[in-house]
Amino acid sequence: MKSCLPKVLHALAGKPMLQHVLDTALALNPHTSVIVYGHGGEILPQTFANFQIKWAKQEQQLGTAHAVQQAIPYLTRVQQILILYGDVPLITAATLHKLIAITTEQQLNIITVHLSNPTGYGRIIRDAAGQIIKIVEQKDATAEELAITEVNTGIILAPASNLITWLNRVDNNNQQQEFYLTDVIEMAVSDGIKVNSVQTQDIYEVIGINDRVQLAFLERHKQMQQAQELMRNGVTLTDPARFDLRGTLRTGIDVVIDINVIIEGNVILGSNVKIGANCILRDCQIGDNSIVYANTIIENSTIASEARIGPYARIRPGSCIAEKVHIGNFVEVKNTKLGAGSKANHLSYLGDAELGERVNIGAGTITCNYDGEHKHQTKIGNQVFIGSNTSLVAPVTVGDQAIIGAGSVITKNAPANELTLSRAEQRTVEGWVAKNK
Repeated sequence: MKSCLPKVLHALAGKPMLQHVLDTALALNPHTSVIVYGHGGEILPQTFANFQIKWAKQEQQLGTAHAVQQAIPYLTRVQQILILYGDVPLITAATLHKLIAITTEQQLNIITVHLSNPTGYGRIIRDAAGQIIKIVEQKDATAEELAITEVNTGIILAPASNLITWLNRVDNNNQQQEFYLTDVIEMAVSDGIKVNSVQTQDIYEVIGINDRVQLAFLERHKQMQQAQELMRNGVTLTDPARFDLRGTLRTGIDVVIDINVIIEGNVILGSNVKIGANCILRDCQIGDNSIVYANTIIENSTIASEARIGPYARIRPGSCIAEKVHIGNFVEVKNTKLGAGSKANHLSYLGDAELGERVNIGAGTITCNYDGEHKHQTKIGNQVFIGSNTSLVAPVTVGDQAIIGAGSVITKNAPANELTLSRAEQRTVEGWVAKNK
């Protein structure tokens, strides 16, 4: 990957590729899960500290069989061992269940796939009866074997006791001078253990990632998979090729999402929600019949029903927008509550504030919430009218139905049902222009 980051921590659809494999593996309810990691991978146990897994370090990279051996001390109480790969992120639980379903105590089962271009993969060698007898790696294969299109994916489900015995017998007498895990196939056949295979029809499930080109290739496939699932569940995507889901998305009916929308974290969209082009939604909830106009960012916030947000708005973490609120273009809201029917239609900043119902925020209004050391809150009552270009210097409270005159700097509480303003007196200096210009 030419990166300081371990390969399996590079993100696919919003989460590390290793997490995709872990989520799938843990969905099988295994007795024990072990990750074998190599030199320089100390960040991995830290990244996945919340997962119920064990870690085995492979101090020297001597091959796949050697890697599996590092996990064996943690697997003494299991009957079968399933081997997966951290850089093969799209394997599905459904395919693995098929593998498990055909497994008995006296069988070794693998997943294979037919590729039109099998270059780089170990070839599946079968006898005249069609039974698997061994796997030959590309560098050790003959010309006849290289012509075989059925290849090994590396995924193996084997009886634990047999696998441990075979691993101890693997040698490195090959071109790479590595201990190949694939050698256990031929050992199983030699010991009278039948080798069966499950074939996946979706080759993307078993494609490994070795560089950023392959990562981008699988990213687009995963995104199209997710887009198709959403559309089948009733979501309209204007162009599924220009949609990115990097987390989870739950929707009501008749949701419409325009192009270049990015969904991150956990997002919930109610029914009849419309999301305009180029929006980013992160860990938020948007209620029924709301519209988010183009180029808007919403994160860690809640939007109630029938709201209108954007275009070019930013709703920052901790904000709670009630029903029928309007947040217009170039308005930023942070850690703020807006009551039902309130409006801030343009060019304003509302930070650490609490607004009542049916408040009107004029253009250019800001809450001055930070004094250089601490944040302070602004409280605005119901049916308040804030004139344009007003600065509310927190902590400050504006009472119900108060009116703040345009251009004011409010540093003290404004009483309810009154007009409050602060302006320098306007005057005209006659003759100044003619004299000075």
